[in-house]
Amino acid sequence: FFSAQEGILIFYHIKDLQYEIKICANISQPISSLIFSPDYTSLLLVTDQGTVYSYRPVCSGEAVKLLDTSSSCFLAADFLTPGNNYCVSVTISGEVQVWSLEDGTFLSKLNLGIEVRV
Repeated sequence: FFSAQEGILIFYHIKDLQYEIKICANISQPISSLIFSPDYTSLLLVTDQGTVYSYRPVCSGEAVKLLDTSSSCFLAADFLTPGNNYCVSVTISGEVQVWSLEDGTFLSKLNLGIEVRV
């Protein structure tokens, strides 16, 4: 899997010297990172604008918008393990947030009090 700058999630299936390209989803926002869940059943698509989408490769459906922090200082998101039920995000200002991946509900936050960088 990889993403194009235009917000398109692309899958390359490579076998021997043959390959197949499949466009999986188009979220119309540049994707800043792709993160697989610990069991590789879900893929988080994270944008610079603070929007997080979920894509399930086995289901081959559309990407589903999970949450929209609408934050210009959004930095990153990842699965909160163990399991695939929660997501953690962080802003440049140091605010760590926990979200439910089931319905995008905001659950908790912690302010680190420092600026965060990747």
